[in-house]
Amino acid sequence: MAIEKQYASDVEAILSHRYDNGGDLWTTPDNRLLKGSPFSTLDSVLYLLELGMEPTVPLLRDAAELFFSAWQEDGRFKMYPSGSIYPCQTIHAANALCHMGYASDARLHKTFQHLLDIQYTDGGWRCNKFSFGHGPETEYSNPFPTLTALNAFRFSGYPGKEPALDKAVDFLLEHWIIRKPIGPCHYGIGTLFMQVEYPFRNYNLFMYVYVLSFYDRAKRDNRFLEALKVLESKMADGQIVVERVVPKLAGLSFCKKGKTSALATKRYHEIIQNLQVK
Repeated sequence: MAIEKQYASDVEAILSHRYDNGGDLWTTPDNRLLKGSPFSTLDSVLYLLELGMEPTVPLLRDAAELFFSAWQEDGRFKMYPSGSIYPCQTIHAANALCHMGYASDARLHKTFQHLLDIQYTDGGWRCNKFSFGHGPETEYSNPFPTLTALNAFRFSGYPGKEPALDKAVDFLLEHWIIRKPIGPCHYGIGTLFMQVEYPFRNYNLFMYVYVLSFYDRAKRDNRFLEALKVLESKMADGQIVVERVVPKLAGLSFCKKGKTSALATKRYHEIIQNLQVK
């Protein structure tokens, strides 16, 4: 998919932030790949892919090498030069690289195995970081990293073959019932979750339905179908309406708050296509 002319200004705007954090490719001089949101290296690469930039262009190839420079022999990604390596960091790096076409890379195969090895007992993924204390809700996995992990795993060839991924799907479907904030990072299903956010950056209804639609375990589940129905109730003339976007992205044309988005609607069409595939 090539970049359409109407989105050229969006690409230019994203590229204009390339050196904001002091290094190249939206990073810092010491390669903090998650710093500077919503124009971190992670964010910016995913925006450009969403706008149609081919993963093979030199810019994105260089970004991929930057991510791989953070890869560790045990499969983890060290996204900061110091400090602990949390599962969510590895998950986000793997997801970006999968979207860039590297799912078959041997290093990511090792990462996938690492993630399966550290999967929490409830089926999700969870960091031992307790910013909100140690309440009973922190005994759950973190829903958003779990959803992001499934977003990466859908490229891996594991779906339909690895029962552990069905368990992750079950965990997320159960959260549709629980609703309350769970996990050490307190991800809930409330007012903000129900607002359609695009591009995919946070745990929200649109991303939830989109990612789960790639998993047979979810497709016929009433909880998933209920979530899809809520998403469809928010559409206008068959198109996705963006209800929430981070303020610093407000100037971009492909994700205007309160407006329909052609690119977001393409993602909705993928959902419908996924449901038709047996």
